Amino acid sequence: MSPQQKNAKQSMVQVAPGAFRVQRPESVDDIIAMIKQHDIQIVDLRFTDMPGLWQHFSITLPEIHAELFSEGIGFDGSSIRGFQEIQESDMLLKPDPSTAFVDPVCEVPTLAIICDVHDPILKQPYSRDPRFVAKKAEVYLKQTGIATTCYFGPELEFFIFDSVRFAQDQHCGYYYVESAEGEWNSGKDEGAYGGGNLGYKPRYKEGYFPVPPHDTLQDIRSKIVLALMQAGIQIEVHHHEVATAGQNEIDMRFASLTRMADNVMLYKYFCKNVSRQHGKVATFMPKPLFADNASGMHCHQSLWKGDENLFFDPKGWALTSQLCRWYTGGLLKHSHALMAFCAPTTNSYKRLVPGYEAPVNLVMSQRNRSAAARIPMYSDSPKAKRVEFRCPDPSANAYLAFAAMLMAGLDGVQNKIDPGDPVDKNIYDLPPEESKHIAQVPGSLEQALEALEKDHAFLQKGGVFTNDVIETWLDYKRKREVDPVRLRPHPWEFYLYFDI
Repeated sequence: MSPQQKNAKQSMVQVAPGAFRVQRPESVDDIIAMIKQHDIQIVDLRFTDMPGLWQHFSITLPEIHAELFSEGIGFDGSSIRGFQEIQESDMLLKPDPSTAFVDPVCEVPTLAIICDVHDPILKQPYSRDPRFVAKKAEVYLKQTGIATTCYFGPELEFFIFDSVRFAQDQHCGYYYVESAEGEWNSGKDEGAYGGGNLGYKPRYKEGYFPVPPHDTLQDIRSKIVLALMQAGIQIEVHHHEVATAGQNEIDMRFASLTRMADNVMLYKYFCKNVSRQHGKVATFMPKPLFADNASGMHCHQSLWKGDENLFFDPKGWALTSQLCRWYTGGLLKHSHALMAFCAPTTNSYKRLVPGYEAPVNLVMSQRNRSAAARIPMYSDSPKAKRVEFRCPDPSANAYLAFAAMLMAGLDGVQNKIDPGDPVDKNIYDLPPEESKHIAQVPGSLEQALEALEKDHAFLQKGGVFTNDVIETWLDYKRKREVDPVRLRPHPWEFYLYFDI
């Protein structure tokens, strides 16, 4: 047993039976009651930067008062990616009481609260706060009169490795991931793992659903699930995913757009921290392994008016309404621009290639996982009807990605965009004369950014995505990601070209 695993036994997330039955707070008084009930010592304030990583700082109990929630607390916005310049750095955080939860990761009793970012000069929500963008999308939805609620149910996949090493400088560049589950270890003397080699490595592309001992991560996933449930998130299922070396999936019950984006941040947080407590490391990088399945974030979505699912029609194709098909048409029409937010890393496009179940084909289908937009057919219940947009991946900032997808879908409804004829066959096996007529997602992040630059008017309706959000996103992605990757030699280039 490694030192990390020994320490993990002493600091493991513990969840009491029934602890997941959480009543969400609604007011400052509820927060005070939670602090007393759970003997809270520290309050942690969290918000999301533009690329989608949680940031935080902690305050002590004397700082918890009504003014904190109405007036906010200051922080340096110039140190946050995608936020302010140095000469305009002062910003405010205003905690949202409804997001508070007792954090089972922390050893010191800690109450965590998700916050909204505000501009102290303008006295308004900050335009580049991703959570504000998501909230505006929900407001705009109601203003259109089309629906009252957009529900999202993302399926986030991720890897849990035993270790990872990577480096890049002027004269070298490499990465190295290791997993006791990796098929490449089938011939290794694994003394470090307890002596000998115990076998049962999931073969490449055969990691889907085998029980232990193939699946070594059952208990870790279960502890992640319990932590999520303790934080008030309803979980439906968890399982090993297709790839070797520890690919996983945990499915959350659907929720409204902003609430689900909050849940995604919690999901990533608990996956990373519970894994670390076990001496392992979780990653949401879409494509960390060559030649095996990558990690996606298939996004199930539907529009509702009150208690009525507007995507259901008992007489429609695949039990879908015309509104559902128009919504899907908007997703497909704007998919190139959407990928700038939904598949927002250079690594995303190592996943979005034909094969490996990659949803690169911009068509609609039922049951068919080779299509970008799929209508699941598990149930004929009106409440279950939805469209699953399969192109996004878990590197996305959920607030921005969900908002962008909703805006594309609404544009489809408003303009009655036809998604085209359904394609209910394996698109990967189509002959060239048929496949050449099927559009595909962009082949690189650079292409997706170019598409966003040309096609973003649909995002700006209702002031949901402002110019500064789009311009900052384009500038950040090009200068901090596209160009740095393009400038660096790739290890495989040495194999291809060193002897030229």
